[in-house]
Amino acid sequence: MAYQHTFKRHKTREVKVGNLVVGGDNPIWVQSMTTPDTHDVEATVAQILALEEAGCEIVRVTVPKPEDAAVLSEIKKRIHIPLICDIHFDYKMALSALDHPVDKIRINPGNIGGYDRYRQVIRKAKSIGMPMRIGVNAGSLERELVEKHGFPCPPAMVESALRYLEIAESEGYHDIIVSLKSSDVITAVEAYRLYAKQANYPTHIGITEAGKAPYAVTKSACGLAPILLDGIGDTIRISLLGDPVPEIAAAFDILQATQRRVRKPELIACPTCGRLAIDLEGIIEELEKRLKGRTTAVKISVLGCVVNGPGEAREADIGIAAGNGKGVIFRRGEIVRNVLESEMVDALLEEIDLWEKEEAANGNGDGGCKGPPVVHEKGRRGLPVVSR
Repeated sequence: MAYQHTFKRHKTREVKVGNLVVGGDNPIWVQSMTTPDTHDVEATVAQILALEEAGCEIVRVTVPKPEDAAVLSEIKKRIHIPLICDIHFDYKMALSALDHPVDKIRINPGNIGGYDRYRQVIRKAKSIGMPMRIGVNAGSLERELVEKHGFPCPPAMVESALRYLEIAESEGYHDIIVSLKSSDVITAVEAYRLYAKQANYPTHIGITEAGKAPYAVTKSACGLAPILLDGIGDTIRISLLGDPVPEIAAAFDILQATQRRVRKPELIACPTCGRLAIDLEGIIEELEKRLKGRTTAVKISVLGCVVNGPGEAREADIGIAAGNGKGVIFRRGEIVRNVLESEMVDALLEEIDLWEKEEAANGNGDGGCKGPPVVHEKGRRGLPVVSR
């Protein structure tokens, strides 16, 4: 039997953002941010539609000027996912943006000119039922907190966030999501962990200014995996230089690898070495093609030698241990059939179909996931159950 993972999630209150609910036991939603000037409606909408096609679930646009705020209604009409307006420095832009049918406002209270202006934004957001993200960033902490702590460290970031939460609560406002971003991996991890011990507002997680892919994806994965495995995080963004569309696949891959949202089959393959006795690269390439678009929550192991193959294949949901042109297929830890190398892909797909039917019969949905899945705490053979 495979090791049975026990997942715990930081229990947070729920905040409605458009047609989605952030926090609680809801999925960790994937978001991104547009790159054109927001007042360029055609370019902004085109990019949002491309992000939607890639699977983006929440999108953010920057609103630094009156002409950006003026087009928010038009953008909202032409897209299909919740729209967030991003405000820095000018609290009047926040007040102006709130006159439009956006779904959330994001501000950094530390750079909009003091507590009074922050309260003005809170009061207007509360009056119309608009949720807010408080974005605390290591690069723009209040000067007094930097002086108090000596540098923008996790305790300073968390103290800033808690201070602004207290102010919001004093106004009777609770529709808040919090982020504590840093470009430094260790700072971000420690800040989110410290925050989770002291507050229950949902969190948006990310490593800010991660840079250019592929290193930026690796850096983001290193920073976000510890946070996610601690059960922290209710929305996620991978911040990449350039076109934001690749951020979406990177985010879903990180959620899949940490088993926080399993949206597709997971393929496990041994590294290429001198022991390899089948065309493993060809088999995996063909499997990837034929599994494209499949949402089955199943772990598939394809091993090409006799050293680790049988043990690893037995530990997967469906596995094959092969060598010298033939192999054996395991399902749920038991050998179910012998196959030739030329039959392996077809045989594995047949086993996946059977797996889906068995999962449906056992009450675990239809064996796949249509739409955003919920990853439950209780998994089977190391892979969480996924349901709609």
